[in-house]
Amino acid sequence: MTLPESQNPARDTAARNLAILGSTGSIGQSTLEVVRSSGGRLRVVALSAHSNTDQLCQQALEFRPRWVIPTEPAAADRCNWSALKGISEVVCSADMQRVVQHPDIDVVVAAIVGSAGLEGTWAALEAGKTVALANKETLVMAGPLVMPLAASRNAKILPIDSEHSAVFQALAAGRREDLRRIILTASGGPFRQLTKQQMSQVTVEQALAHPTWRMGPKITVDSATMMNKALEIIEARWLFDLPPDQIEVVVHPQSVVHSLVEFNDGSVVAQLSPPDMKLPIQYALTWPERRESPARKVDWRTAWKLEFEPPDEDRFPALALGKEVAKVGGTAGAVLNAANEAAVARFLKGEIPFLHIVPICRNVIDHHSYDPSPTLSQLMKLDTWAREEVQRWIG
Repeated sequence: MTLPESQNPARDTAARNLAILGSTGSIGQSTLEVVRSSGGRLRVVALSAHSNTDQLCQQALEFRPRWVIPTEPAAADRCNWSALKGISEVVCSADMQRVVQHPDIDVVVAAIVGSAGLEGTWAALEAGKTVALANKETLVMAGPLVMPLAASRNAKILPIDSEHSAVFQALAAGRREDLRRIILTASGGPFRQLTKQQMSQVTVEQALAHPTWRMGPKITVDSATMMNKALEIIEARWLFDLPPDQIEVVVHPQSVVHSLVEFNDGSVVAQLSPPDMKLPIQYALTWPERRESPARKVDWRTAWKLEFEPPDEDRFPALALGKEVAKVGGTAGAVLNAANEAAVARFLKGEIPFLHIVPICRNVIDHHSYDPSPTLSQLMKLDTWAREEVQRWIG
């Protein structure tokens, strides 16, 4: 099908036009809160969601985007889109590439969870767009391919992950050649103080009870296993072009310091704010400007403490696995990401114990045919293979 030309040729050049991929998830909803508070400086041009089509339709009625993209065909067929007639054009997932590459879109918010987010991000970068990246799996899977693509098309990748946004901001305090290391902070999740024996008995409900953040179920389980930090190590390796030995993790239960950057003279620069994703989202959408934000602010009239402790890699072996994958690169990231997504899904269904998630990932990585320089097609095939291998492992 042919996408329509701009319905507003005299577009306000002061506004930034957004395509929000994954608008009904936690990041997507927070992004729309930022848009509401932007005073018209941010404008929604496209929204996409997978199966939550009722919420997608309600969002479209409020923000009146030009395009609405439901990516799950069965859910799209069940939804009554008649309320959007004359407001938005409902297009299928096959049109996502053409939508995100349309000239009227300035920033693509990549907030689809998991490997499904790679397609839209890749298309946006091909068109030289600015990508506000919340989908860490894109760089975990295909960092060695994605970063050169962005450079060749003069596209920008601005991180939305609170940890990588913090690093991005703190790096501005010094010269790159003076960098010693970056330190990603981790809340430690709900099981930070449990023994291995206690963790062997945890339930899905306990794993989903994060102490500081409110996120989707997959990301929340990743926090409980600390696989989220393993994936962030890999993401940081590609995003900031750093060797893995310059990336460390520290446990910080309050989730106020989001990451730190250490320079050669011993100076450590940190970015801190209350745990609220609206701040890094807005920074990515308005960079290099800083504007008044709807995010929570630090209350300096209240007494508070910040704690830091080294992570226990014996109880949380995902960290060592993440470092290994960041070091070898190639196909390892795609396999780890797919195996973890599949294993977490099985845990959420009650089919495997919590402590089996990381060993399953290790097993699948150890048994895959490693290639140091894969193509995107190879990575997608390995993504499918790894998910099937998890099923075989469980069986």
